[in-house]
Amino acid sequence: MKIILSPAKKMKMDTDFSGVIGKPVFLDDTKEILSWLKGKKKEELKEIWNCSDKIADENYKRIAGMKLTGNLSPAILSYEGIAYQYMAPAVFDDEQLSYIQSNLRILSAFYGVVKPMDGVSPYRLEMQAKAKISIYKDLYEFWGDKLYKEVRDESGVFINLASKEYYKCIEKYLTDEDRFITCDFVEDVGGKLVTKGTYAKMARGEMVRFMAENKIENPEDIKKFDRLDYVFRKDLSKNVKFVFERKKQLC
Repeated sequence: MKIILSPAKKMKMDTDFSGVIGKPVFLDDTKEILSWLKGKKKEELKEIWNCSDKIADENYKRIAGMKLTGNLSPAILSYEGIAYQYMAPAVFDDEQLSYIQSNLRILSAFYGVVKPMDGVSPYRLEMQAKAKISIYKDLYEFWGDKLYKEVRDESGVFINLASKEYYKCIEKYLTDEDRFITCDFVEDVGGKLVTKGTYAKMARGEMVRFMAENKIENPEDIKKFDRLDYVFRKDLSKNVKFVFERKKQLC
């Protein structure tokens, strides 16, 4: 069983970590992407990144001085998005870190796939970016089925906590032997169940923490998730879709 999660746009360097850092499996591909980025003018990169002048300046400088084999920090401690804040990996114990190292995979437009303890440099690149590298029309074509093949284990079970932008890289290549379970986090708004982005990101992070704390290996045990006021909706769920509804607390 493998858990897949999206990266976060905002990143940092964790300078306090003193443990062993791994090497991303697709580093040669990352080098090709970095070379392509370094060949672009700042104005071109700003359009690719779809960001402000300030963010473009920051990331242009990052790329100019980026070395993929030095000054690295673990991926799980480098992403600063909401999901990672609620996962709170910095306070995981050794067993919980071992669990996510074995079971969690972060999908990345820049690195392809990273394990939690793989060493990374802060970068900015989304999978849906307009990046025509070599003969490939976009990053989905650039990565092809590599991410699927790397993430899949002998069970063929995926726990999908990623956004559509990223899980498309896996979903496209699924076979009949795979079980791709998407966790949907919803709430009632005017009689309709909707997904609210911020709460869903919070829940994805909490779900990883829940799984790590309970060392979950059986997908059925995920249904016990009850954090952030979410409850499993058996009536709305299917074999490949687990629905959790947030029950609002009455004041």
